Amino acid sequence: MTRSSRGIILLCVVLFLNIVCTQQTVNAFFYDKYGNVILFAALNLLLFPIALWIYRRERDVK
Repeated sequence: MTRSSRGIILLCVVLFLNIVCTQQTVNAFFYDKYGNVILFAALNLLLFPIALWIYRRERDVK
């Protein structure tokens, strides 16, 4: 079961973007900028299916 470097790097990038969006959501909430909270939370929710798609594509490669 080999993994491609491209898939691993893409998953790392998506994980990094999830961490950044989560941190920006918390910071915006702290400073009462609720429009930004909704924006970053929505971006975080959009990144999750992308990560699942990359994972499943890499899992099925033989």
